[in-house]
Amino acid sequence: MVIPFGNLLIWLLIAALVGFVGELLARRRTPFGIVGAMIVGFIAILLVVGVLHWHIDGEPYLNQVPLITSILAAAVLVALCGAPLRIAMPMATTTGVAAM
Repeated sequence: MVIPFGNLLIWLLIAALVGFVGELLARRRTPFGIVGAMIVGFIAILLVVGVLHWHIDGEPYLNQVPLITSILAAAVLVALCGAPLRIAMPMATTTGVAAM
């Protein structure tokens, strides 16, 4: 799979959008903020477009990227990546002490 540089830049912008919406759907956050969301979105786009070739009939495309399927894949990736991180790093309470 060859991705021209112009398409790569556009895919990174789409990946930021896909990763952010995927985080909202999964109700979890990726580490490293928007960069983490962009990485998850880009992996979701690569899985949907390059590996699995999944898409929904009649789905909107943006620069050959199926939007709905990519957003759903990003939400699944955020949920899968967020579960081990949530177990490994306990959330802090308002007093600053970790909840056990």
